[in-house]
This record gives sequence, C-alpha cells and structure tokens, in this order.
Amino acid sequence: MPEKNIRMLDNALIQLQNVAEVLELDQWIHEMLKKPERVLIVSIPTHMDNGTTKVFTGYRCQYSTARGPAKGGIRYHPDVTLDEVIALSMLMTWKCALVGLPFGGGKGGVACNPKEMSENELRRMTRRFTAMILPLIGPDKDIPAPDVYTGPREMAWIMDTYSMLKGYSVPGVVTGKPLNIGGSLGRNIATGRGAAFVLFESLKHFGMSPSNVTCAIQGFGNAGSVAAKFLYKVGTKIIAVSDSKGAVYNKEGLNPKKLLEYKEKTGTVVGCEGCETISNAELLELECDVLIPAALENVITEENAANINAKIVLEVANGPTTVEADKIIYERGIFLVPDILANAGGVTVSYFEWVQSLTTWLWTKDEIITRLEKIMQRGFRDALTVAKEKELDMRTATQVLAVERVSDAIKTRGLFP
Repeated sequence: MPEKNIRMLDNALIQLQNVAEVLELDQWIHEMLKKPERVLIVSIPTHMDNGTTKVFTGYRCQYSTARGPAKGGIRYHPDVTLDEVIALSMLMTWKCALVGLPFGGGKGGVACNPKEMSENELRRMTRRFTAMILPLIGPDKDIPAPDVYTGPREMAWIMDTYSMLKGYSVPGVVTGKPLNIGGSLGRNIATGRGAAFVLFESLKHFGMSPSNVTCAIQGFGNAGSVAAKFLYKVGTKIIAVSDSKGAVYNKEGLNPKKLLEYKEKTGTVVGCEGCETISNAELLELECDVLIPAALENVITEENAANINAKIVLEVANGPTTVEADKIIYERGIFLVPDILANAGGVTVSYFEWVQSLTTWLWTKDEIITRLEKIMQRGFRDALTVAKEKELDMRTATQVLAVERVSDAIKTRGLFP
C-alpha cells in the first residue's frame, strides 16, 4: 500500500481526534466517526481490445449519511486504494457539512491506468463498475461525480448504465454530467471559481486587495487554471504555475491564457516563452502573498514548511499539507485556508446540478455563480468566527464546525433500533 495513502488516512484520523478533544465529543459519536458507514469492494472483469479480459478492483465508500445522501467523486488511478477512498470520503463528509449542503460524504475509485486504456476499454470498465456498485448508488442514496482522470464522459456512461438497469432515465444519479443530459452550467469552473471567492474573503480579512498581491499556483489543471484566469482578470499577479513536468516563473507576472494555449500545444507549461523554468519544489518556496497548492496531496511537509514564503496558503488540492507541516505553518503566522473550504466550490455546484436534475429545472450561469459566491462567503465567515471564538487555526476551526454539524445530525436522528 503506498505510503502517501496511509499518511492521508492517518492525517484525517489525527485531525478528527484533535477536533473531538476541542468539542468534547461524546465517545460513542467519536467512535462512529472514526469508521465509514459502508464500504464496497468490487471486481471489474473487462474485455480489453486485444481480446484478453482484465480484472480491475473498484471501491465505493459511504462515510456518513447523517446529513443526507453520500456525495463524492470517482477516480481512476493506478494508486487507488481502500484507505485513500476512506480518507477522501471522510473529508467529503466534513466539506459538505462545512458549507451547509444536505449531503453526507462518499468516494469511489478504480485501480487502473486510464492513460493506457482505449475509450472502448474505459467505457466497458465504467459500465461494469456501475453495475457492480448499483446497490449503493442512487439520487437519494449516493451521488457520484468526476474526480482524478474522470469527467463528463464517464458520468454520462454511469448515468446511462444506471438508467438502463432501472428502466427509466435517472439524471440525478450523478453530477458533472454533460449539459445535454442534465449537467449544470458553471460546473467546469466551479472549484477554481469557488477557491477564488474564498481567497477574496481571506484577503479582505487582512485588508489586502486582489489587484495588489502576487500568487504562485502549483498545479495548472482544471481547478488551478480556472483560479489563475479569474485572479488574473481582477489584477492579481500570477508569478509562477506548474504541472507534473515542472514549473515556470516570471516575477513580472504570467498570462494564464497564453500558458494554457502553450500547454494545449505541447502538453506542459515548461518552456513557454518569457518564463524561467523551475521545479515544483522551488515554486512552493517562492516569496509571494498567496500560495495555491492545487495538485497532489502531501506536498507541504515538515521538511519544507519552514521555507514557505507566502502570507496565505489556499489549499485547492485535497490534503496538500501534512499534520506536522500544519503546526509549523500556524506557528509561523501563515494563514492557511484548508482544502475542505477552499475547494468546496465543486461539490457546491454539484449540489446545484443535483437539485436541477431532481426538479427538471435549469438555472442560468449567472444564477449559479451568484449562489456559489454566497455559499463560499458564508462558509469562510462561519469558519473564521469559530477560529476567533475558540482561538484555533483555520484547519481545526473548519473541522470543528463540520464535525459539530454531523454530530448534531446524529444526535437529532437518534440510533436505530
């Protein structure tokens, strides 16, 4: 089992322990919240294009449904493990509770390498996986969404497979669908735009203006690039961005649109004209006002936390900071906005899509963005209030708020039987 996945689950459980102590959480509720409600492990035999049959392993975890149906993405990656899926479903539980969505937390994945599979192989695997997890998912039970190496195409396959097996169209079974089968306007920009709204609230808290700050972004995928374009439009100086092949830097500022055009042609931002090539590690330690880790987990550790030179760290990636690094960041006075708040824009607009699917109603893009902004602002302000009242760092404050809401739901519902 990869060490990173053990660490991710360990981190999540350590953070829950800290929150339980702050809240003086009832022991039985703490014990409940340390374990997922339900986990399904499935075998996925798939016909490959070369005539062989390969058996993949898939997972679906429902961590908590105390506040509503489970909600969370499905990822395709060679390193997907049960521990990773459990950890991410726990974080989804807190994320949905934090921003007030009527969802619990879920997550799923298939251990495969989609880069080495054809579209037909992916389609056959996705449909078989959907059939295998059918007893768990549904618009009132568990609503999957895109994640690492999955997108609207895979969600369309899942929705169609589920609908065929039910005998009628069920668009609400997934979110992140293509627009022509019930997807939502604004879903493709939701995570990056939501992160920007939270950053604006953070800057306002410190009396800073978006048009007068510098920003470095590790990870120039969908979320990172959308955030970069939005920040660039309001005058933020983007001094560095990176992808899996390296990073580029220019102290005078970069144009995200030009970088995206270059990346579409070459597959990377590295080598773009007018930029200095640096490493991902060097990007993290650049002097800037805002650092946005928007790529992988565990990139800020106790080894490099003392070298972070940003005033604000906005975690757009899931779990980019280890528990040990958290302490160092807080002690150094750096304001860290945790992932369960910073990247909650995606699940928020997924909620909007789910509502639209259930009601067969379509909201405009402006309506989506306005609703998203209000929810992200409220989430930040609620967390900041808890942080001030209890003298906590923002990570602990967001989790205290989220765990308390889940705990209250459990107590209100009571135990069955």
